[in-house]
Amino acid sequence: MLRVDIIKYDLYRGPNVGVYAATNDSVLLLPSGFAPAKADVLAGHLGVERRVNASVANTRLLGTLLVMNNSGIMLPRTAFEDEYATLKSETGLNVGVLDSKFTALGNLVCANDRGAIASPWLSRGECDSISDILGVEVMQGRIAGMYQTGSVMAANNAGAAVHPETDEEEMKAFANLLGVRGIEQASINNGIPYVASGMLANNNAIVVGSLTTGPEIMMLTRAFLG
Repeated sequence: MLRVDIIKYDLYRGPNVGVYAATNDSVLLLPSGFAPAKADVLAGHLGVERRVNASVANTRLLGTLLVMNNSGIMLPRTAFEDEYATLKSETGLNVGVLDSKFTALGNLVCANDRGAIASPWLSRGECDSISDILGVEVMQGRIAGMYQTGSVMAANNAGAAVHPETDEEEMKAFANLLGVRGIEQASINNGIPYVASGMLANNNAIVVGSLTTGPEIMMLTRAFLG
């Protein structure tokens, strides 16, 4: 069983850490121009060896726009060529660009190293492209009736946290695909059901926004440490 820490941290003086950053076990992606000293602190919390400053579609919304695991990174079609080149050269990961009208990929796909849950808005061909880059099986499905599957679930290889209204059958199916011990209903930052917006999760640690309450930390402990 993986043992990780749950740590509170803010980005840009706000708790939405999952909007601006993305991580796997060895690389932390942060917006261009992010303060190096603060980047070092966050990288230390997450136990990653390398931090890369980048942009996607000339924005700092990395967590919202891309999907990442230990094998690859999937970018939206709005990403610029130099952004693709930077991520390809500095991370050493497979990097792909999804030719889809949907560009907030981080809001539509939740992935770990064993599987991914994708929005039904994406086509089967688009899911196949994600599968090729991330090296995982992709299942499509709504979560708690919502199509923004990537925004309402966050996972590592041990567990996952999901929207509080997700039903038991959904959680069993998702846990099986992701190969995790279990999935727990949770919220973040004092009641926000979009758990991915306030969380960075890898197999070393979980970083959450500073507004996350004690009861929410307990739910996340059950999800990732239990």
